[in-house]
Amino acid sequence: TRLPADHLAVLDALAEHRDVHLWLPHPSPALWEQVAPRTGGPRRRRDDRTADAIRHPLLASLGRDVRELQLRLPADVHDHHHPSPEGPATLLGRLQRDLCEDRAPAGPPRPGMSDARPLLDAGDRSIQVHSCHGADRQVEVLREVVLGLLAADPTLEPRDVLVMCPDIESFAPLISASFGLGPAEGAGAPGADLVHPGHRLQVRLADRALRQVNPLLGTLAALLELADARLTASQVLDVMASAPVRRRFRLDDDDLDRLRQLVTDSGVRWGLDGEHRRPYRLEGFAQNTWSAGLDRMLLGVAMSADDQHWLGTALPLDDVDSSDVDLVGRVAELVDRLGAVLTGLTGRRTLAGWSAALVGALDALTSTTPADAWQAAQARAELADVVRAAGPHADSVPLALADVRGLLADRLRGRPTRANFRTGTLTVATLVPMRSVPHRVVCLLGLDDGVFPRAGEGDGDDVLTRDPRVGERDPRSEDRQLLLDAICAATEHLVVLHSGADERTNARRPPAVPLGELLDTLDATVRAADGGPAHEQVVVRHPLQPFDPRNFTAGALGGDGPFSFDRAGLAGAVAAAGARSGPPAFLDAPLAPPAETETVELDALIRFLEHPAKAFLRQRVGVSLYTEDSDPADALPVHLDGLQSWAVGSRLLRDRLAGHELDRCRQAEWRRGEVPPGALGHRVLENVLAEVEPLVAASRPLRVGEVAARDVAAGPVGGRTRVVGTVGGLYGSAIVRVEYSRLAPKHRLRAWVQLLALTATHPDVAWRAVTLGRGRSGPTRSTLGPVDPGRAAAVLADLVALHRLGLCEPLPLTTLAGCAYARARVDGGSVTRAVAAAVAAWCDPPGPEREDPVHELVWGAGAPASVLLDPPPDPASAQRAPGEPSRFGALAVRLWGPLLAAEEVDHP
Repeated sequence: TRLPADHLAVLDALAEHRDVHLWLPHPSPALWEQVAPRTGGPRRRRDDRTADAIRHPLLASLGRDVRELQLRLPADVHDHHHPSPEGPATLLGRLQRDLCEDRAPAGPPRPGMSDARPLLDAGDRSIQVHSCHGADRQVEVLREVVLGLLAADPTLEPRDVLVMCPDIESFAPLISASFGLGPAEGAGAPGADLVHPGHRLQVRLADRALRQVNPLLGTLAALLELADARLTASQVLDVMASAPVRRRFRLDDDDLDRLRQLVTDSGVRWGLDGEHRRPYRLEGFAQNTWSAGLDRMLLGVAMSADDQHWLGTALPLDDVDSSDVDLVGRVAELVDRLGAVLTGLTGRRTLAGWSAALVGALDALTSTTPADAWQAAQARAELADVVRAAGPHADSVPLALADVRGLLADRLRGRPTRANFRTGTLTVATLVPMRSVPHRVVCLLGLDDGVFPRAGEGDGDDVLTRDPRVGERDPRSEDRQLLLDAICAATEHLVVLHSGADERTNARRPPAVPLGELLDTLDATVRAADGGPAHEQVVVRHPLQPFDPRNFTAGALGGDGPFSFDRAGLAGAVAAAGARSGPPAFLDAPLAPPAETETVELDALIRFLEHPAKAFLRQRVGVSLYTEDSDPADALPVHLDGLQSWAVGSRLLRDRLAGHELDRCRQAEWRRGEVPPGALGHRVLENVLAEVEPLVAASRPLRVGEVAARDVAAGPVGGRTRVVGTVGGLYGSAIVRVEYSRLAPKHRLRAWVQLLALTATHPDVAWRAVTLGRGRSGPTRSTLGPVDPGRAAAVLADLVALHRLGLCEPLPLTTLAGCAYARARVDGGSVTRAVAAAVAAWCDPPGPEREDPVHELVWGAGAPASVLLDPPPDPASAQRAPGEPSRFGALAVRLWGPLLAAEEVDHP
């Protein structure tokens, strides 16, 4: 239905010597008779009045391309019309007959007139429009529609169904997930009874973009995009993760995970080096570039950052293991080659020169296995074809990067091949290749407003678009013509799917304008039995979830039976409709006590007391909840959030306590690249140092002499168990800890357990534990001890017993709530007052304990404080903390009571 002018010129030239037979599908023989070819050369589109004589609204609004094609055909041709077979007596058949005869729909009756529109059969599903929540739901609905049509008609086969999509690259992963692209698993496989029947349908995705099916061409396209980009951390990591680059530099999944961590730790944000930032006027700031980050990694192989020695602007990166040496070397070579390649993709050169540069880029950065050698051959062939098509101009006309991108864009788009069509499977393609091929069922997927039709905005330098001629290309008209061709190609069913509601807000979305015109035409063509608009019977609005009961209720979503074939969704719908019940308990009963060991690591005991539920999962169940790693940041830091400021302050405090000069600490922090550049970073550092220096000054009288560490082996306590480990940060007879954080219960608890172990092991020394942290108006100080050695051994034995108890089940005890409860009770407060303090710590912001991922796993998301406060005390806790009505209260007093009795807290 559309031929470019150069194709018509070729046909005209052939006709000088040969008879040329041209088959042209046309939606309306009646329209063909009305529009006659014109002579006299190209005419302005605004002067074309052929649309004025058209009676059917869809022919007028959707058929401009086919009209203009007929206008450009030679006048001295002989027409041979082949009438289409009579269509079925359905809504689709009636619409196609009206198009064929260019017959205007009767339309709604005028006042006082009878309705001339025929009645739409209530069971007529020849045209279906499905309104869904987003792309993924569209694919799920498509699967159900296709299965329903196959089940209703035994003669219908998957090869009779054609799915066309204007944006196949966006929908391809969803189609792969929803349909089976290969043989289905056997019936005996686990969960086979819940496998969706759609996974047994084999689907062929046709005319995919070359960059999607050939990874080398995908890498080539990525390099063209990077050539004038900022080279952000994410962009370069994505290139490194492409299969050809991974193979060239031997990068496996573990290497990529480790590399992502190294890139984040080294502060890489964007830019190859300072010079690469010159267009942005940041050439004087080399931090956060790939060059600076790699320098940090390479220095980290040979040097430690603790000594605060640096080379130029590069500070050694901590935590570069010996196992990372080879990886860092390979990545350094990769980035060096990438920089050279991208430098070669700048400026202007001939097309032949660009082709040679791109081939060199692939040779430098990629490799393939022998089985994938076709990828390299195809990539070189595509580049050679571009040069060949340019003819003699390939070596004479200089081109810029944008020109080369434009030349290769069409090459990298999807192109149909014969092997992907008429294969006997259900075919999914774009709208172009099968536009006029009849199929019993034609499905149009993704006809969303804003996507279809294409915007077709002209280039600002293209003056031809201001006054186009008849036959010139217009993407919007092309898409409209494609919709008209699809309507005519469907012989039994036309199925249209679009996003009719937002998947997040459920707000209604309008259909694409051409789809709205189709629905308006249907309203004018037929009338519904209930007197309403016909489109209300044609359009089906689907629920958001596949397990909604309406999917399994007969007639709820059109048709006579249930709409969905999803057995798993049915099970979910049944469960959702059943009686509501609370979530099951995390454990039905406590686990059996673990075997008694001769030793307990001091650090393991401390970690348990700081977070009993987390320690139970890790130490007994073997489960760790890791937060999802975020993607590397791509923007230079201009503002630090609370956690980032804490990281900077913690490092500065550590370095200052290690004896490094203040100015060198500043310089080291600048070289890390984690503070904003220029005056912004200076302000951040000064604000953080205003918190650090008072802590350093307050701790200076406590840090007299050399810092030491002592081994501890307390016990046996509570049987034959000994607590073993090492206590560091010793200055004389005091454990001194200085924290950049605000002084929190967990800091005091760690110091308390270390003090108990040290006192029980070395009873001849009157040990103390001093912990300093930030307060509201200055450093806050917690002092514990000295503790009687016998008392220390008894309390430590009780903590070991708590540890053993906490390995059988998650104890209803949390650090903040437990400390708040015990503080109130030790101060003589009532149980009611103590409970109120615990509830505030559990529920109130900022950072309520119930939002801890571990607590959400154990007690449920948003769990009330009653999950802690309701259980009665166990016998051991009731004996050690008499008078407490709950197990939580007894455990809190049991843990925190001795600590609070031995503690003095000095606030500024």
